[in-house]
Parts: sequence; C-alpha cells; structure tokens
Amino acid sequence: MKKILCSVLLVYGVLVLSQENAKNDTVEKTGMAEIQEVILKARHKKQFADKAVYTFDEKALEKARFAKDLLQTLPELQIDPINNTLKSTKGGTTLFLINGIEATDMQMRSVTPSEVVKVEYYDIPPARWATRADVVVNLITRSVETGYVFGTDVSTALSTGFVNGTAYAGLTKGKNNFGLEYSINLRDYDNRKVNSIYDYLLDGSHYRTDENKTDHFGYTSQNIALRYTRMVPDQYAFQAKLDMAILTSFNKGTGQSIFTKDDLTEEHAMLKNGSSDYATPTLDLYFSKNTSEKDEFSINIVGSSFKTNTAELAKEWVVSSGAPVFDNDMNLETMQTGIVGELAHTHTFQAGKLASGYRVSNTSISNDLQNLAGFSAYSVNYLEQYFYTEFSGKLRKFSYRIGAGLTNIHNKSAENTFDQWSFTPKVILGYQLKDNQSLRLTSSYRPVSPWSAALSSNIVQMAPNIVQRGNPFLKSQQIFANNFIYSLNNKYFDFNANVFYRYTDRTINQYYVSDENFGYALTYENARNSQQLGVQLSGSYKPFGSSLLVAKLYLAPATETIRTSSGALIKNNYLANNFVLSSEYKSFSLQYQLNIPVYTLNGAFLTTNENQNHVFASYKKKEWTLTAGMYWIGMPSEYKTKSLPESLVDYSRVNRIMNNRSMFILGFSYDFSKGKNTDLQKKLNNSTAPTATF
Repeated sequence: MKKILCSVLLVYGVLVLSQENAKNDTVEKTGMAEIQEVILKARHKKQFADKAVYTFDEKALEKARFAKDLLQTLPELQIDPINNTLKSTKGGTTLFLINGIEATDMQMRSVTPSEVVKVEYYDIPPARWATRADVVVNLITRSVETGYVFGTDVSTALSTGFVNGTAYAGLTKGKNNFGLEYSINLRDYDNRKVNSIYDYLLDGSHYRTDENKTDHFGYTSQNIALRYTRMVPDQYAFQAKLDMAILTSFNKGTGQSIFTKDDLTEEHAMLKNGSSDYATPTLDLYFSKNTSEKDEFSINIVGSSFKTNTAELAKEWVVSSGAPVFDNDMNLETMQTGIVGELAHTHTFQAGKLASGYRVSNTSISNDLQNLAGFSAYSVNYLEQYFYTEFSGKLRKFSYRIGAGLTNIHNKSAENTFDQWSFTPKVILGYQLKDNQSLRLTSSYRPVSPWSAALSSNIVQMAPNIVQRGNPFLKSQQIFANNFIYSLNNKYFDFNANVFYRYTDRTINQYYVSDENFGYALTYENARNSQQLGVQLSGSYKPFGSSLLVAKLYLAPATETIRTSSGALIKNNYLANNFVLSSEYKSFSLQYQLNIPVYTLNGAFLTTNENQNHVFASYKKKEWTLTAGMYWIGMPSEYKTKSLPESLVDYSRVNRIMNNRSMFILGFSYDFSKGKNTDLQKKLNNSTAPTATF
C-alpha cells in the first residue's frame, strides 16, 4: 500500500514539474485549458489527442430543428429510432453533456441550433468520466439573460403497443434557470416466440428439454426531472436537480416442452409470470467556485433511496398426469440507498491544465428474499473510492494527457468481504502528421467491480434440473486497454482506423457447474483472463461534400478469447458492423439503418446483438415536424444465444418479438424557443448505482 501511495505522489510531482518546464513549448499566448488542437483543412473539425471538436456552418444550422439534429451529423453518432435517442455507431455507453452538465435527450432538444458554439466529441473520455462512459459528447452553447423553451414529441406504432413521448419546458430569468421534463416509453407486446433447448448428461442419463413458449410482456418507463440553476459568471455556479424514475414491467408466458430422459419422452406444460416495479427519487447537488483566474473547485453530491419489488412464478407439470415437475415462486424486495460524492480541482497553467479529484460511491442493499432455498434476509454493501490526477499539454507536434489514479473497491456481503487497492495509470499521446491527419496512442489500466446480480446469492429455476445463481465470492476484473488510432478528415471523409488490444485479468465469466441439490447451476467465476484484438474502421463519407447524401460505416473484425479457471481456452472471431445511409434536402430528411448481427462471447454463451433494418423520414414546417417510419422491415427483432462446446449444458435460445415485424410508426414534434437558457459549466457528473435485480 505504501508503495502505491508513493508512486501516486511521485507521478503527481512529476506532472507538476513538467507543466512548469513546458511553458516555452506553448503554441497560444492566451494559455491552454485543454490539449492543443490539430487544425484541419476542413473548417468544421479540429482534432485533439483525446477528442474532436466540431463546428457548423450557417447552412447546417438553418436545416436543424434543434441541437440534437446537429449531433446526429457527427460521423460516429446515429439516431436510435426505437427509443428516439442518440447513440454511438460503435456501441457502448455514450454520455451527453451541455456545457459540462450531464444532459438528457430533451435538454439537447431545448437548445436551438443558432446557440450552438461547438461540440466536443471525446472518444477517449477524461478521468472524471472514464469509468462511466465509452464516449462523451459535450455541447457548448451561448447564453443570454432571458428566454424560454418548450416542446413535445410523440411517436406510436399503429398495430401494437409501442409509444415514445416527451415534454419539456425551461425558463431563464437573470442568473436563474428553471427546467421541467417528462418522458414515457411504453411497450406492450403479446406475441413473443421463444424456443429454448437444454441438453446434458446427469447421473449417467441423457436429458433434453425442448421448450416452445409464447410471451405477453411489456413495460412502462417514466422519468420526471425538475432543475434549478443559479450562475454568477466568473464567480460561482449552483445547480439542484430532483429526478424521479418510475418503472413497471410484466411478463406472462405459457408454453409446452418435450422432456426426454434417455428413451423416455414426456409432454410438459409450463407457465412463467413475472413483474418488477420501482420508483427512484434522486437528488443531485452541484457547486463550483472560481477562487482565481486559474483555479476552480467543484463539488457534486448525488443521493437516492428506493424500494424494488421483483416477483417470478414459474411452473412446469406433466400434461398426462398433472404431476408437478417444479414450482418456483420467487419474491424479492430490496431497499437500496446510494450516495456519490466528488471533489475536484483544476489549475490552468500556460502550458496546460492539471485536474485532480476524489470520488467516493457507496451502495447499500437490504434484501428480503423468498425462493427455492426458503426465506432469507441479507444485506450487501458496495464501496468504491477513486483518487485521480491528470495533466494535459503540448510539446511541439506532440500533444499528451498523462494521468494517475488510485482505486479502492470494497464489497461486503453476508458470505464474503472483498477489498482491493489498484493503481490506475492512463497515457494518451497524439502526433500531427498533416493538417488533416493525426496519430494517437492510448493506454490505460483500471478495475471493474462485479455487478449486483453476479454477486447475488439468489436462486432461480430455469428448467428441470437447471437453476441460476450468483457468486458472492467474485473479485473485481482488471482491464488493460490499448488503442492506436489514425484519423483523416476532409470535405468528403471523416474517418478513424483504430487497432485495439484489451487484456482483462480475473474476467468475470458465467458458466455451468454441477449442483448436488438441483443438477446444474448457471453461476459466475473469475476466469484467469480474457483478450480482445481487432481493428475498428468508423466514420462517414459525403460523396457530394454535403448532407445531401451521407454514408456512415462501422466495421470491426476482431478475435476474442477467454482462459477459464480450469485452463480451457475459448475463442471466437466476429465482424461487428453497422451501416447508416441518410439524405437531407430542404425540409425533408430520410434515413436507413442496417446491420448483420454477429455472435460475441458473453460468459458461458455466444449471443447476438439486436438486428436492425429500419427506415424513417421526416418533414419540417416551422416549429412542427412530422415523422414516419418502418422498423425491422420484413423481420421481427431477434435475439439468439447458444452455449460453447466446453459447457456442461448444451443450451440454445431463439427469441423473436413478432409484434414489431415491419412495424409502422407515425409521430410529430413541436419545439418553440425564445432567448436561451443560462448555461452552467459543470465539471462533475455522477449517478448512483442502477437498481439491483436478478
């Protein structure tokens, strides 16, 4: 422990000294608050070592309804028509900010295009966001002293239960800003077809279960947010946000199965009903103070406390006799409390910026559980601490960001306590080849804690002789990630080629084990390691140099391996892909999205990503926009899973939602604004842990 602390202090000291010695290498006399940019010939993009900065011409601003439309034009972002939100073409988690504040989709709609100054696209997130997102998009806007905005957006399917709706309003007066938002996503599908097969040997006999089930399932997700902001420029900023997330979900399934034991075959019937609900109130408080022209201190506190109810009833019986095969009645009630606190300081030197901080998050969960093992009441606690410091600057043609961190993970359950300190360094180097070309090299090391379901001791019956449970003795994963990126930008191309390699020690892996009480159990282990190696090709092509026609492409040929705790080597090759073709002409826009699902490793299984074959169009008239589209053209949404050859249980599952096959959607939106909201340059963004379910 002393060695780790000494290493952190040494790196911090080197960074402080290096920024003083690098003053003569600065490019701009006004000083640097960020990594120096590489200016490209294309006037709409500047490439940094860890991000790209985009600006927009008058023509693009005139076409856009709101800032969200501008973000959609970025080469590695696309609209998700299913949820009407933006996401990365590469997948992963994308975090959106407005002037440094974590923003919702509705907030991005509340910004008029004329108020957008630039967009910062971080494909390598800074330290304060690195543990939360794969991509960070920060929208920088102008501000005025008075103004108001309001709007609504509704889209619905004509033949099934599919509704997305939002409404928002904002008022700015002087140094004060008030915001109110509401959103709802409703799904109600009564025709999901699921086929599952379990095939295994147990006690010298060969068993096989072939299930065919039809489900009626759905959910209603609602979110209400109220914000108050007060900002005194160059002095201080304060924001209080109260957020309420409400979710109710249900599942009602019936079906038949053919159960085989050696030469004996039985027809079984089954039912599986489930439900879950919670209401999560969250209070987010933020305060920042400029103590000098070069120093800023920020503090962020986020807290939530709520109850989650989860119920599942699964039965199976022999059709001919009515004899029960299993009866699984599971009820889980959890009381969850989470708090996150972060304190940060930034100091701007002439040669760069030094950012340091400390973040602590604690989640406490109390469980009352009734399941196959009887009744139990137990509590778990997850604590994580994170100290970080990083310095960014430029030396001739080289730009860099060097960071050092110290992470502590302390997980405590009734069965086990896990405590570990990890040194988490990060290095980013950038080099300018030409005005429109650059090279970047990144390397980082960080721990990842197991999720609550993986640590849970809950037991759920899946099929005859098959149960699923967690593992309270799991340890954290250790991820060593590296990227070598080439970027090219001109009037027609905005392109990135990334050679990546990721090594994970103690990979959390799901697999089947023998269970003396039930037969086989699907549970979790810390495998020895896993590796991913491949190339990501991503970007956009504009054959006419405008938005009249834009093609976005993502291709990632890769190989992945897992070395299990027993020493077995599991390997999989895949070609991840995504294609988007869009066109804009005057007030009309058209977009088509396509992918070919591929199998990737997911614990004991290979699973496919969601298929897409969507087309949608819109027409804008003043503040009104009309939309129409067809999703999953000629096919239902489909999800496939199959076990690996090394698995004790040969398992496969095909899940098809027949309701959304060639689903036709109609919608409209209305957006009005006058003036502009006061902006808050929030430097810290946190959230408590997601709800604990199984």
